[in-house]
Amino acid sequence: MRVVVGEDSLIVRKGVVRLLEDAGLEVVAQAGDLEDLLRKVRAHKPDVAVTDIRMPPTHSDEGLQAARVIRAELPGTGVLILSQYIEEDYALALLADGADGVGYLLKDRVTEEDRFIDAVRSVGAGHSALDPEIVSGMIGRKQRDDPLAELTARESEVLGLMAEGRTNRAISEQLFVTERAVERHVTGIFQKLGLTGTENDHRRVLAVLAYLKG
Repeated sequence: MRVVVGEDSLIVRKGVVRLLEDAGLEVVAQAGDLEDLLRKVRAHKPDVAVTDIRMPPTHSDEGLQAARVIRAELPGTGVLILSQYIEEDYALALLADGADGVGYLLKDRVTEEDRFIDAVRSVGAGHSALDPEIVSGMIGRKQRDDPLAELTARESEVLGLMAEGRTNRAISEQLFVTERAVERHVTGIFQKLGLTGTENDHRRVLAVLAYLKG
């Protein structure tokens, strides 16, 4: 898997690059600002662009700007955004055009090597990878008339793990239940959210979006 890394802090960038390379991923380019990141992504067409949410020139939302451009021009390239803080509005903006091939992690997760690498691989494979703390923050924004309120506690837990990009097998291992039990919960989630008659992978994305926007 080929990766471009966008990060203006040299120390952080080198740390991210080393983790990726130690995991067997190929870092094809590095960038320290928005313009350089977009130039190198366009040139190399990587599987994933890993970028800080705030970079020069304005240190505001360059990561989101990059994600919009990359998804529009190179739909085959996933984007994983790293942020120092929990910024739920940024996460929702990132997901506005769909959750396929996008991820949003807190920078603290970079120290959790396995989780970080799993997120990069998931995004590169066209799936989503959302930080559990971001997901938890979204829960508090639900309204009482939200259809998500009909979910059981276990279904909400399963949906939260789906939002992190976990497969049914990974969810079963996390919750110490059988994969068949997870499948039943996922089916129940789809039914309660009215997601019927579409492909299973597509319904997972729609369910996650409903969860985050609730």
